[in-house]
Amino acid sequence: MSFYFLEATAFLKLFVQEPGTDTLIRRLETVEDNSKLISASTPLEVYAAIRRRERAGDIAPGDAVAALEVLRLESARTVQQPLNPAVLEAARQLIDRTSLRWPETLQLGAALTARDMFKGTAILFISSSPQLLEAARGEGLETLDPVKEEVPVH
Repeated sequence: MSFYFLEATAFLKLFVQEPGTDTLIRRLETVEDNSKLISASTPLEVYAAIRRRERAGDIAPGDAVAALEVLRLESARTVQQPLNPAVLEAARQLIDRTSLRWPETLQLGAALTARDMFKGTAILFISSSPQLLEAARGEGLETLDPVKEEVPVH
């Protein structure tokens, strides 16, 4: 069994059209909901990103409302890694050994904690942050940047 850990920059692509959205949607079309993981902080991060884009005029108010509703539904269907003491400790350790910002360490810390919980299960860490992808690879996770992955032509 494999899990797909969607970091906030990737999860956002499911609700806002941007580079990598089509690739990510195609990649996840056949993935069961119980194989998709996010940090418990991800829905709030994505909510904030949608509202910021709405205030900046990049997203029409009606589109923002629709995106937020889909976010609510998709978040409820996706397995969420709680921000428990193990995740917070993993994030603290990442702060000590990387140059990641603390929200990024929460994301990666959640993925690492999930990997420890589901021993023997592959976790694909999906993000559009080059720094976060590099740190995830350094922690031994397989990574995917949906912006850089080619969409298969059928």
